[in-house]
Amino acid sequence: MTHSGVIKVLLVEDDVRLAALTSDYLQGHGLLVVHSENGPKALHELSSRQFDVILLDLNLPGIDGVEVCRRIREKSSVPIIMLTARDELPDRVVGLDAGADDYVTKPFHSRELLSRIRSAVRRARGEVGPELDEVCVGNLRLLPAQLAVFLAGNAIEITAHEFAILYALAKNRGKVLSREQLLDLVKGNADESFDRSVDVHISRLRQKLGDDARRPTILKTVRGVGYMLAMNA
Repeated sequence: MTHSGVIKVLLVEDDVRLAALTSDYLQGHGLLVVHSENGPKALHELSSRQFDVILLDLNLPGIDGVEVCRRIREKSSVPIIMLTARDELPDRVVGLDAGADDYVTKPFHSRELLSRIRSAVRRARGEVGPELDEVCVGNLRLLPAQLAVFLAGNAIEITAHEFAILYALAKNRGKVLSREQLLDLVKGNADESFDRSVDVHISRLRQKLGDDARRPTILKTVRGVGYMLAMNA
């Protein structure tokens, strides 16, 4: 991720007209946009330069957006916002499960897209909300300034969204938080956009922490209530 003031965007979209309109709008608001019309070109761009956020169309020709997202996540935690013409929940979950942080359904309002981009970048840069302190719970150590997580001394690759959820649970260790409470704690402020598929993010966190989904010992589910980080994680 870059850390200069200008937000650098990689737009992966095969609809040339929509890509041009989106690029013009974002660049008119001070963002730098690089357009790739397919997955292989996008992956090549990512291998040669850094971006602050990726706008990734789900329905790409050849390698689809889900597979591109998975390949990006193998090497980078850069924020990914999925662009999809599909409004069905399963399609959203597939994108999030592949590693996307957020999604915007087409046709989207350019102003909403800009807001989500800025929110994703602020979270990734650690600019959301008050200054946060380091938190340690058992073998788990969270460093907000670096968005870094260590488990038993080993670094865990994590996205900004995942860090926000894990940090909220760590600060409230031993306490059950509902999905709504988690969303309130990670937003930073009331008008910030945040995807509501908390369950998907929890599932991804469990995988990264090596927590058994069937019998979790770190991130526990309290049925009908919410989630809790164990005191001895």
